[in-house]
Amino acid sequence: MSERLLVLVRHGQSDWNLKNLFTGWKDPGLTEQGIDEAKAAGQRLKALGLSFDTGFTSDLTRAQNTMKLILAELGQSDLPVTRDQALNERDYGDLSGLNKDEARKQWGEDQVHLWRRSYDVPPPGGESLKDTVARVLPFYNQEILPAVLRGERTIVAAHGNSLRALVMVLDRLTPKTIPSMELATGVPLVYRLKADSTVESKQVLTA
Repeated sequence: MSERLLVLVRHGQSDWNLKNLFTGWKDPGLTEQGIDEAKAAGQRLKALGLSFDTGFTSDLTRAQNTMKLILAELGQSDLPVTRDQALNERDYGDLSGLNKDEARKQWGEDQVHLWRRSYDVPPPGGESLKDTVARVLPFYNQEILPAVLRGERTIVAAHGNSLRALVMVLDRLTPKTIPSMELATGVPLVYRLKADSTVESKQVLTA
């Protein structure tokens, strides 16, 4: 039986991560550190002897470039990769492009914390984590999960919040516990699934 392998990777550090800005659907590139993180992710996957049959990424270049750098390290630059905005980062609406400290000054610490860390309260003009989950999970169920269950070794390079939606399902987290769960940039999560789509094992490939 071929393995049901699913690897999730949050993109490497972006220019706006470095500047402490709300990013969302804006499209900054990777920093030098972000490039190094993506390459290191590929090296750690290679050290485990992993390779892939298919990949998925978002419509944003920081995730796409992370995927390219990982695949280059694996010698798999020709891997077929599906891009879809269903995997895009949470849309921060009116907060996009603002410095997080400036936002706290404008709206107050408690309000910004509520937007960032509640499950179902969206920022003005944006998406809540609940909204992001509602966008990501149908794509997972229709496109990603069937590939994994067919035995296609699958890698997904996406974003903190779009990957939270997948981790919420895989790790059986709740709306109360998922908002506080942090995903480090460029750190692969290696899942092996059972035939019923539940998790058989999980590895976090930290440096």
